[in-house]
Amino acid sequence: MTAFFWGLAIFLLLNAFACLYRAQVGPTLMDRILAVNVMATKTLVVLVLLGVVFGREIFFTVAFVYGLLSFGVTLAATRLLESGRLEP
Repeated sequence: MTAFFWGLAIFLLLNAFACLYRAQVGPTLMDRILAVNVMATKTLVVLVLLGVVFGREIFFTVAFVYGLLSFGVTLAATRLLESGRLEP
């Protein structure tokens, strides 16, 4: 079962690099914000998987804080974009 978790974590990290490419090349700013948000979600899932594999609760705490920060940054960026204070 541990090999399955490691394989899943590696797959998610490789998939995150595709999101990183979309964040760099995305045609619009909203595409870039969405790509960064998806990449943060994948990183959060990898942290939870590492917590399960190693049996350490600190990974869950870090994942929770990382998720809250990611959510806050996404909300702030979309609000600034919507209000016109962030140039596309």
